[in-house]
Amino acid sequence: MEVHELVIEMKLLERRLTLYEEKYGILSEDFYAALTTGKLADYDSYDETRADFSRWKGIFETWQRRKESYRKQLRERGLSEVLRVQPAY
Repeated sequence: MEVHELVIEMKLLERRLTLYEEKYGILSEDFYAALTTGKLADYDSYDETRADFSRWKGIFETWQRRKESYRKQLRERGLSEVLRVQPAY
């Protein structure tokens, strides 16, 4: 996936993350840290919350992978090589 495609996908994922952040009142990084350390186990008994948390976790992990891929490409190729100077639209 090209850098500009990663940026577009990350922004779309961020919009989806924002919906969960607003609904539950915490940032995705804090949610993910709590979830992966077992601090949210009390919420497993609620079907809606369990489903939300599962989707939120998946979206966040996808966002993390895209961000790492973005950073890797910038390290390997350099900013000047991937910078788009012509408008995409």
